[in-house]
Amino acid sequence: MDTKTFTNLALEGVDSLGFRLDQLGITSRINRHNLAAFLMNEQKHLEGEWDSIQAKVDRRRAQFDHLSQHVEARTDALIGPVLKRISRFRASQ
Repeated sequence: MDTKTFTNLALEGVDSLGFRLDQLGITSRINRHNLAAFLMNEQKHLEGEWDSIQAKVDRRRAQFDHLSQHVEARTDALIGPVLKRISRFRASQ
């Protein structure tokens, strides 16, 4: 069964359910239009949540990059003179 057939079948079921409930006087708020609006609203909500997660991940990545650059700079400042002395010592031998 392809997705178009499945979608049409599901929408017909929603229409049928809405019609039956309306006949019983329960509600007239269940139809394909309200369902589509609900799904679009939820889609936008999920997109917003995804964007929020991506922003948090990007922020943490930037913090990690900054920290790693800071550590590398400190390491170079500490180990650089030691390596120069070692290379001078090897050259003198």
